[in-house]
Amino acid sequence: MKPVFYAGAAAALAALAGPAAAQTREQIRIVGSSTVFPYTQAVAEQFSGMTGMPAPVVESTGTGGGMQVFCGGVGPNHPDITGASRAMEQSEYEACTAAGVDDITEVLIGYDGLSLGHSVEGPDFELTDAQIFQALAAEVEVDGEIVPNPYTNWSEIDPSLPDAPIQVFGPPPTSGTRDAFVELAMEPGCEAFEAIAALDEDRMEEVCSRMRQDGPFIEAGENDNIIVQRLQADANALGIFGYSFLYENQDTVKAVPVNGVSPSPETIADGSYTLTRPLYFYVKNAHRGVIPGLEEFVTEYVSEESFGEGGYLEERGLIPLPEAEREETRERVASGAHLDRFN
Repeated sequence: MKPVFYAGAAAALAALAGPAAAQTREQIRIVGSSTVFPYTQAVAEQFSGMTGMPAPVVESTGTGGGMQVFCGGVGPNHPDITGASRAMEQSEYEACTAAGVDDITEVLIGYDGLSLGHSVEGPDFELTDAQIFQALAAEVEVDGEIVPNPYTNWSEIDPSLPDAPIQVFGPPPTSGTRDAFVELAMEPGCEAFEAIAALDEDRMEEVCSRMRQDGPFIEAGENDNIIVQRLQADANALGIFGYSFLYENQDTVKAVPVNGVSPSPETIADGSYTLTRPLYFYVKNAHRGVIPGLEEFVTEYVSEESFGEGGYLEERGLIPLPEAEREETRERVASGAHLDRFN
């Protein structure tokens, strides 16, 4: 535990909130990643059942949106925790500190396989990074030239792929899933094309990261359950989401293997599935010991029964950290370790 900041935190919250603070914040407030959302929701339910306290309010705002709200300030009008499907960026940390959110603990909770899925009623096929890039980039290489993406059917990219329209539902730019998809699939895919590799650095980054906006790629918002529902309604459509959503809906949705490997707990853990990413939550230490139940909630989140091997988060699709890393994470949470990698 780290009691030294509690007295100062209480004073800061009282100064900001006044006498209405207790009424305003009877519940923990959590924002952030749609991928982390089901794990946080599961911990919230467990926490409430164990303690009898009100379940935390958990909002799926996307990683970027969650960072923005989390970094808005200290006090009962600002959330206590944000979930993230990528690490906090320096610009976000600077926004936090500028608003007085200058004591944050970064908590790595486990790993996730960013998944491409489609209806079990659709044809089986697999994709390479290069084919994913050709399907979804705003600009692609055709006959040695960089041109607006002309592909409308999968079979136009490769005759072995289905003769079906390219229709992929995915996350918006505020989502950490979108950031991870660009980094893990689009950017490696574009490296396969000589004309793109010959571009200057800025132009190459633009071509490799810009998703098409002419119809085949459809931004479906921050709720991954909506993407799953659309796949269930259209056997030709694909969706981009975290492994937990594939895991929880495997009776109606199946994976599209990427580079010859399907996502699974084993392939995500050993890195053979290339679209693998870490998952985090960030806790505002100024609120610990002040917001009722927050200390108990974060302790439960990193308990062995929660994020350990065989824990209830693994049952929902989270790939656990190795045992030594889990213990290190618990120590960081208990001590309120300060996020210092930007200093």
